[in-house]
Amino acid sequence: MLYAVYATDKPGSQAIRMANRPAHLAYAKEWGQHVVMGGPLLADDNQTMVGSLVIFDLPDRASVERYLAGDPYGKAGLFESVIVRAYKKIDL
Repeated sequence: MLYAVYATDKPGSQAIRMANRPAHLAYAKEWGQHVVMGGPLLADDNQTMVGSLVIFDLPDRASVERYLAGDPYGKAGLFESVIVRAYKKIDL
């Protein structure tokens, strides 16, 4: 099953993001076989990271929650909100 995770950073949290980025990327790499696509959301300047979007291929929502519980970004309190939704890819 595909799941989309849309997380927005707390305002003024760029230092938290950058301090935890290496640990986050290492952690995400451990889950890499389950990541369909992912990366940072950007502000209007197309450079400042303001959140994250990840599409997972996992058996259930509980697996997504396990990922989120261990993510260094989440542990550091980076996110203002996290939305998890089942996702259906269509071929165009």
